[in-house]
Amino acid sequence: MKIVTAIGRRPVKPVLQSAMLCAASLLAACQPQLPEAMRAGLVYCSEGSPESFNPQLVTSGTTIDAISQQLYDRLLDIDANSGELKPALASSWRVSDDGKVYHFSLQSQVAFHKTEYFQPSRSLTAEDVVFTFNRIMQPQHPFHFQGGGNYPFFQSVDWASLVSRVSAEGPLLVRFELNRPDSSFLSNLATDFAAILSAEYGQQLQQSGQLHLMDSQPIGTGPFRFREYQKDVLIRYYRHNQYWRELAKPEQLVFDIVPNNARRMAKLFTHECDVVAFPRIAELELISKRSDVDVQESTAMNIGFWAFNTAKAPFDNVKVRQALAMAINREAIMQAVYFGHATTAHSVLPPTSWAYNAQLQPQVYNPAEAKKLLAEAGYPTGFAMDIWAMPVQRLYNPNALKMAELMQADLAQIGVRASVVSYEWNSFRRKLGENEHDSVLIGWSADNADPDNFFRPLLSCSAAQTGTNRANWCDENFDRLITQALLTADQKQRRSYYMAAQQYLSEQMPLLSIAHSQRFQAITSDVKGVQINPYGGIALANASKGAQ
Repeated sequence: MKIVTAIGRRPVKPVLQSAMLCAASLLAACQPQLPEAMRAGLVYCSEGSPESFNPQLVTSGTTIDAISQQLYDRLLDIDANSGELKPALASSWRVSDDGKVYHFSLQSQVAFHKTEYFQPSRSLTAEDVVFTFNRIMQPQHPFHFQGGGNYPFFQSVDWASLVSRVSAEGPLLVRFELNRPDSSFLSNLATDFAAILSAEYGQQLQQSGQLHLMDSQPIGTGPFRFREYQKDVLIRYYRHNQYWRELAKPEQLVFDIVPNNARRMAKLFTHECDVVAFPRIAELELISKRSDVDVQESTAMNIGFWAFNTAKAPFDNVKVRQALAMAINREAIMQAVYFGHATTAHSVLPPTSWAYNAQLQPQVYNPAEAKKLLAEAGYPTGFAMDIWAMPVQRLYNPNALKMAELMQADLAQIGVRASVVSYEWNSFRRKLGENEHDSVLIGWSADNADPDNFFRPLLSCSAAQTGTNRANWCDENFDRLITQALLTADQKQRRSYYMAAQQYLSEQMPLLSIAHSQRFQAITSDVKGVQINPYGGIALANASKGAQ
């Protein structure tokens, strides 16, 4: 489905929210209900279907939330309170003096999932780690091109040219050899994308000629094991009873896929869902008045932005990009879309980052100056363009369609005729990856505290090639700055490079940073043990409900 709107609709008034939710409750009553057996355990109402069951192949937060922390473990984890790295599948690690060789000692007796389609004969070994990362790095690996051969996060951080070799030096000892020092290397091993796969399962699939099942019938070491997936309906997991850490509390975990926000809220109110992703900010006050529902809030590492496709004219012209940015009334957006639950962004980095440049001049709202810049760029009467708006809520943008309509009206004041375009979420992402857009409202949630987690995936030349750089912006000067930052472990020196990179971005304007949003989730009051992670993703293994 494609939606194109003319000059924007009026925002829904807060006084209508209660009536809307009441109507939504009636709508939900008409929807197919999950069978009682599937509702046993914990039910998480998700906003969309996963694109894959392998986090290496995606960057979508919807997919990552559904699979990464549930099915898989990584070599390292991130402490949600301090942001520091801590052991996970790797019990310890050491680094050579030149920063180019890393040794990881693995936990012993880590069991892989036992399912109807795979019966593991051994525990985790170094062979599994080698298999996992060679798949990403080596085109000759039998699984490299399964799923298209794209590993967007790893390609955006130039993983294949960074890591020269991964090898097993013993059953539980892994060696990574790098071509150059990289101060973000350990942080990248702790991301949700760095899930460890089973080499033994890979061998089974090779023998049966079913390599494609690796990413649709998953095997990991995480707290839950895969049981069932019905597209656009549900995902069902069972507890992994041989889990090497504390066992998951729910025996079953169901992701009930409900794209419509009002229906998700209605299911929460009728207790068909225990946890709901991304409640609309406009509805938080109403939700918080219910005694049977709790709203959780946390500061999160994220950025919502408007990216210009610099591979297309006129967005290849820096004056045009500056004019478009200057035409947007972000104060109005902060109130009408975020309802004050966000911080106006002056950089892609949140102010909580140690590399944030607080000296940046704020982007001003100045339609008169914007019109002047457009005339200087050769567009005195403006031009026509598209604003692509996500059809789903995300942490960094709770209502992209509404935001696009506000921007549409702003742009009309400088003669730019904007159409708002949206598609079903998976189609939206596919078409976005094919660079069909003029501009897009989207964003990013970091899953570690390293500043590089914002810069390279969003704006590097390698990310432009893989599709995570939605501005299609490849600038050698910018790439040089962020590369130099990675070559030193000295934080003060790294910060100086990142400060300069942020200043350069504010001048070149490949994207307009809009907001750093608070993260919210709604849970029924009888659910305990579900906490918001400031570094993205969601872990549900510790959730308990009622007398469970």
